[in-house]
Amino acid sequence: MEEKLTYETALAELTAISKEIESEKISVDALASKVKRASELIEFCQTKLKNTEAEVTKIISRMENTQT
Repeated sequence: MEEKLTYETALAELTAISKEIESEKISVDALASKVKRASELIEFCQTKLKNTEAEVTKIISRMENTQT
């Protein structure tokens, strides 16, 4: 069973990949796959943040409309 990716788990994995690359403990053979995975995680996080921002903006807008 595959665990659903959350922003927090994606960010943690991205941080781990970044540290691994920065420490130069990654093999050249694994570098491309790690960079690809990091790219996927960055895209996921950006999408999640944009969607959350849109949802929060919509909720605030509804709250403001009901208070007037």
